[in-house]
Parts: sequence; structure tokens; C-alpha cells
Amino acid sequence: MFAVPPNTILLPADPAAAHPVRIAREYATDPDRWRRELRYRADQRFVRLLERTPDHEVWLMSWLPGQCTEPHDHGGPTGAFTVVFGVLTESVFGRDGAVEAVHVLHGGQSRAFGPNYVHQVSNDGPDPAVSIHVFRPGRLHHP
Repeated sequence: MFAVPPNTILLPADPAAAHPVRIAREYATDPDRWRRELRYRADQRFVRLLERTPDHEVWLMSWLPGQCTEPHDHGGPTGAFTVVFGVLTESVFGRDGAVEAVHVLHGGQSRAFGPNYVHQVSNDGPDPAVSIHVFRPGRLHHP
């Protein structure tokens, strides 16, 4: 028998230290955690809080074709979102208010953001989309 040095043993992940993309992907790949909550609304995108901990919030969103956010930031929180299915377009704005980048995200793809990151998310395609959003620390109100 031989001894295994303690620094070579993989310890369980600390959920409080998990990156927002990791949390979003874990939710996105486990529909049993959100399927019963999913709705679509013709008048505006659907938003539902799935989990709130002292370290983060997890939100489920559905997007019918043409639905979008206004350009916005999330203040101090960092975060990420993962597209579960469908296609979402993220426009990123610079300090001068001009669009600096456009990202087209398909199912399984994620985007992360830091404090005061200004963006707009939209469903420009012909099919509904679903996404999971994580904010760290929590936002205190829905996105």
C-alpha cells in the first residue's frame, strides 16, 4: 500500500466558488431543474427565478421571435448566460454607446460578463429560444 499526498486528491467543488458559466451550463444541461417552470409569453419575454443563494441567482428566460432586452448593464454583479436551445444575438456596447461587437449564440454556447458590461440580447431568428442566466452576487430584482 502507498500513501496519497493530500494535495493530489480532487476535493468536491465549492458551489460558492463556481464560475457563473459553469453554473449556467449545469442548469442548461439538466432540464429537470427548470422544465416545469418554462413558459412563453407573447407580450414580453418570460423570466423566472430558479435559485437564489447568498452567492448567486439563476434565472430561466424564454424568448419568442422578435423579443429582446433594451441595452442595459447589470451594475456591479458579474454573470453569464447559456443558450439552452434556439439562437440569441448579443450586441455589446462601448462607453460611447456604439455597438462594439455582435455575438450570435446557438444552443450550448455561453457568454460571461463583468460589472457594468452593457449589452442587448435578442431573438432575431424564426424559432423560440431558452436561456439560463446567472448573476454573482444576486441582482435583487429580475433581469
